[in-house]
Amino acid sequence: MSHQAHPPSQAAEEAAEPETPHLDFAGTTPYEDYVRADVLTHLQHTLSDDPGEMVFLVTTQVMELWFTVITHEWETAAKALRSDDVPTAIAALKRSVRELDALNASWRPLAQLTPAQFNSYRSALGEGSGFQSAMYRRMEFLLGEKSASMLVPHRGTPRTYAELEKALCEPSLYDEAVRLLARRGHAIPAEVLNRDVSQRYEPVDAVEAAWTDVYCGDPDTDLARLGEALTNVAELVWRWRNDHLVATRRAMGSKAGTGGSAGVAWLEKRARKNVFPELWTARSHV
Repeated sequence: MSHQAHPPSQAAEEAAEPETPHLDFAGTTPYEDYVRADVLTHLQHTLSDDPGEMVFLVTTQVMELWFTVITHEWETAAKALRSDDVPTAIAALKRSVRELDALNASWRPLAQLTPAQFNSYRSALGEGSGFQSAMYRRMEFLLGEKSASMLVPHRGTPRTYAELEKALCEPSLYDEAVRLLARRGHAIPAEVLNRDVSQRYEPVDAVEAAWTDVYCGDPDTDLARLGEALTNVAELVWRWRNDHLVATRRAMGSKAGTGGSAGVAWLEKRARKNVFPELWTARSHV
C-alpha cells in the first residue's frame, strides 16, 4: 500500500523557523548602550561641499580610535614590565601589532589623493594638523619620543594637558624594558636608569651591548621574545611614518603643512628615526 506524504502543518513550519531576535526595547538597544554607535556616527561635521572631505574626516577619526587602543596596550605593557610580568607585556605588545596593522591600513583611503582632490577641502582644516593629536602624542611619549614643547598646543584643555604631562614625566615603554634588562643582570649604567625620563631617549652603547647579549643567547628566553615583540612594534611604527610621508607627498608635494608644520620635510626627518634604536643596532653584532 502506498503512503501519500502530507505537507507539514503551519505549526510545524513555524517551529522550524529560526528564533526571531529580541527587537522590542524600552529605551536604546543594549548594543547602542555599549558601543555608543549613535554618538560615533554623528561626530562628522564637514566644512566644505566636497564629498571627499567625509572620507578624510572619518579616516582621521578612525585613526584617533586606533591611537587610543594602542596607547592602552603600550601602557599595559609598560606597567607589566615594571612588575616583571613579561608574558603580560608580550601579550599586550602582540595585540598592539595587530592593531598597528589596522591603523596603517587606514592610510589606504587617502593614499592616492591628488593635489587637486586634497586642495578641494584642505582649507577646511584651517590651522589643524595631525601633530596636534593628543593621543598620538601619548603614543610617541610611550615610544621614548619625549618633548615638553609638544604640550603647548593643549594648554587650553586642562584634562588633556594633565594626561600628556603625566605621560611626559613617566618612564616610556622602552625605559621600562631597559630597566628590566638591568634587573636581569645586564650592565646598564646608572645614568641610563636614573635619566630624566621627560627627555627624549637617546641610544647608549651599554644598552646595545645588553640586547646583543640577549640575542646571542637562547632565542626562547622571555627577554629575547620581548625584544622581538618590541621590534615588531618598532617596524610597524616606522611603516606608519613612511605611509604618512608618502600619502602627504602625493597629496601636496613639498608645500608647507597645515598648522605651520614643515610638511614633507618634517615627516622625512621623522621617518629616518629608529624606534627602540639599540634593538636595531645590536643585530650588527650578533
